[in-house]
Amino acid sequence: MKANRIVRILIGLFVLAVFLCYAYVRAAYTPKSDDLYHGNYEQYLQEHGQAPVYVPEETGGNQLPEIAVPQEAITAAEPAAVETPEQAPAPEPTVDPASPYGQALANAAARGLPAPPNVDVTSWEFVLVNGDHSIGDYAPEQLAYMNQTLSETDIQYAYNGYRCPVDARIADALLAFGLGCKAEGLSVYLSSGYRSYSDQAANFQRICQNNGITDGKDASGHYITMPAGCSEHQLALCCDITDKYYEIKNSSIEQTSTYQWLVQHCAEYGFVHRFPSGKEDITGVMYEPWHFRYVGQEAAAYMMANDLCLEEFLALYGVV
Repeated sequence: MKANRIVRILIGLFVLAVFLCYAYVRAAYTPKSDDLYHGNYEQYLQEHGQAPVYVPEETGGNQLPEIAVPQEAITAAEPAAVETPEQAPAPEPTVDPASPYGQALANAAARGLPAPPNVDVTSWEFVLVNGDHSIGDYAPEQLAYMNQTLSETDIQYAYNGYRCPVDARIADALLAFGLGCKAEGLSVYLSSGYRSYSDQAANFQRICQNNGITDGKDASGHYITMPAGCSEHQLALCCDITDKYYEIKNSSIEQTSTYQWLVQHCAEYGFVHRFPSGKEDITGVMYEPWHFRYVGQEAAAYMMANDLCLEEFLALYGVV
């Protein structure tokens, strides 16, 4: 009995030893998760039906082995780039050919001129007054009174007979224009601005008598003085500007440095040389190097750059 018990114990120990050996060998040769499918992406894909997922060790997961993943698999796994359609440029607004600006574009092109500014030619700056376009007994709503030599730069709005009156809407621009000239060391004199209907009628009568004429025109048929209702001075959007020390109004004024600066820079302030030489048959007025008219900066720049008088400019828009 005692011998049998010893034999059973020995057999048990032997079986236990065999089991332990087997367990050790299995543990030693069974691949761990870190070594599984090392370098064999295709095998993993066949057995699992999906690509291996990397789980970083620091998150508590098992780090996937360094499997050599083919570049095409990586590319296929990347999300497809979404092409952003190019935004079509906004269509340029079309211009009605029958509108004033449409006519101006066509007329300018026909004359070989650049595109004119898109301005409202019905605005107050573009009121046309000449021998064929009377404004009747028109009077400005508000006048401004300016020091004639600009030694005082304030603009007054109450009547002052010692100052030059102009339409209040051009006073700031005229002041800047004159001061710009003075800044160059030149002498500016605001010789004549607004004249009422009655003042212009008296002026017309006086000049006609002094020159032995009745219609206000010279031998060439150009006005040297305008009838009442036909003068820009009554409109009050203009000013006769001379040199302080050269107030006589004749063509010799063009030789003064003051005139030369004024005509070169007038457009910067919204003014044009209203009655230039060579345009007498169009304006109907003799050459007046002292007469400047306000039309706004855009129109003034275009007119002066393209040698257009006001009648020619407005004709582009179908006004005249």
